[in-house]
Amino acid sequence: MRISGKSFNIQLGDLLIFVNSMTADIEDSRAVAKDRGIPNDYVDGEVACSGEIEVDAQNLKLIMDSASRAGSFRDLKPFDINAFADTGNEKMKVELFGCLLRISSLLDIDQAGGEKHMTTLPFDVTSPDFVRINDIAYLSRTDTDDIRAA
Repeated sequence: MRISGKSFNIQLGDLLIFVNSMTADIEDSRAVAKDRGIPNDYVDGEVACSGEIEVDAQNLKLIMDSASRAGSFRDLKPFDINAFADTGNEKMKVELFGCLLRISSLLDIDQAGGEKHMTTLPFDVTSPDFVRINDIAYLSRTDTDDIRAA
């Protein structure tokens, strides 16, 4: 069996969350170096990773319970997000470190009903540990050697 969206388990910190959808996008600003308009190697640039989690009211409650224990939603400390799939034939693990949540779509009410209510939670990766894909770091050691997480 191949991996699909249904194959993934999502863990936010110590919470197992069922998501309607999730994205994670890496921005890598490495660029081609040119001499007289001709490609000649490359230069390093900034990196970033951000994404969104869409959850129903039941799973939002789990996150908000954590926010209540922290004092408020904004008091939630950044946490790791782990997405793991194992179909028996294929495995995939994506670890996103130090994710800071926001809320962008709190209400989208349709009186006709027929669909569960969903809330969108954008996040940004804030840790120099950044991202690991199948236990392989995206950033090199030289990228992060002189950076220490607070």
